[in-house]
Amino acid sequence: MTSAARFQALYTGAITDVLDRRGRLDQTLPAELVALEPGTRLAGPAFTVEGRPHPGHDYDTSIRKILAMLGEVPAGHVAVYQTNDSAAAQFGELSATSLLARGAAGVVLDGGCRDVEFIVDVGFPVFCRYTTPQDCVPRWELTATQVPLEIGGVRIEPGDWVVADADGVVVVPAKVADAVLEEAEAMVATENEIRQAVADGVLPLEAYERYGTF
Repeated sequence: MTSAARFQALYTGAITDVLDRRGRLDQTLPAELVALEPGTRLAGPAFTVEGRPHPGHDYDTSIRKILAMLGEVPAGHVAVYQTNDSAAAQFGELSATSLLARGAAGVVLDGGCRDVEFIVDVGFPVFCRYTTPQDCVPRWELTATQVPLEIGGVRIEPGDWVVADADGVVVVPAKVADAVLEEAEAMVATENEIRQAVADGVLPLEAYERYGTF
């Protein structure tokens, strides 16, 4: 099973607990970034995208940059946007169609999305801050790709692992991803034992003392 499938089989709470134990206490993105469709899950290395508001931006210049960027997102990756914007939609139907066709794992967008019903219908995973019908092309400028980003105090490097589910979005630094994955899998296996023990009547503190976690 690939790392993406293994991360996706976990839940973000377990991953965050492992990161906490390693002293990485600030790896969870803001709670305002939510899935377009409840139950959405995604996992993959980050392809980072950065931009800024640019009212009156030349349409052709703007859209060419955006389309070139969409063509650069590798299969299996999560496009992670820091838009520095709160008014326009940087992602929509045709962007989703393009990334879906080329095997991208999803999008995490500190910005806006539109064409929500279409994106939900085709099943492309998107987590975003807000929705709006207002297009970004004449209002926003893509400034860089594959650069370090910061979202809500969390630093995201290209290639860091991004995992998201109903609880939120967590970023796993690439240099510790393999170790975090193995530890989280072991933790989930232990939690399954704890869950059964508690269901069988073991008291919470006793379970904690027995297993060393709860």
